[in-house]
Amino acid sequence: MQDVALYLPGILTAYAAFLLGIASPGPNVLSVMGTSMSVGRGSGMALAMGVAIGSFTWAVLTVLGLSALLATYASALLVIKVLGGAYLLWLAYKAFRSAAARHDIEAKELAGGRRTKLGYLRRGYIIQMTNPKAALSWIAIISLGLQDGAPFWVGAVIVLGTFILSVILHLMYAVAFSTDVMVRLYGKARRGIQAVLGTFFALAGLRLLTSRS
Repeated sequence: MQDVALYLPGILTAYAAFLLGIASPGPNVLSVMGTSMSVGRGSGMALAMGVAIGSFTWAVLTVLGLSALLATYASALLVIKVLGGAYLLWLAYKAFRSAAARHDIEAKELAGGRRTKLGYLRRGYIIQMTNPKAALSWIAIISLGLQDGAPFWVGAVIVLGTFILSVILHLMYAVAFSTDVMVRLYGKARRGIQAVLGTFFALAGLRLLTSRS
């Protein structure tokens, strides 16, 4: 129980960073939105599952890679935290800039024509795995949750928890954005959401950069 209490704050912070990252639409989320709006709910859900599986793959690769790196070079934790903290501050800047902008989100149908459900699932996976920002994003998320000397189960809990959240939230995007009402509501709330996200990312980035463990 003491171990759980020790590592739980970091795990919850990693979950929070992941949740807010999904709330700030990137190429993956915008693709799910656009597909649901232009093609249909089923296709959007298939694409969402592909994105979620891709997110799980990145999480596993990041945890295994960082664990192996830290096992060999303990001092690498400082470099990882600097990279993660700097990326979170960059996300904060982007969120604040988006909050100040007047334009709405631009969710469009995927290029290349209509696909089968399996085709959309595969496309979602490819979108997530080829996103150049995904690696940095996961380094930041895992760095928030992993402390120096953290046991293997901490990384496993972060990976499994974020995968479950990813499936739920991406499917929710697919279902919600198949309706015009939700699209309008999100458009009206977008600037406030981005301001909240910017604040969290800034605080999380500073926390990571000033952390000693």
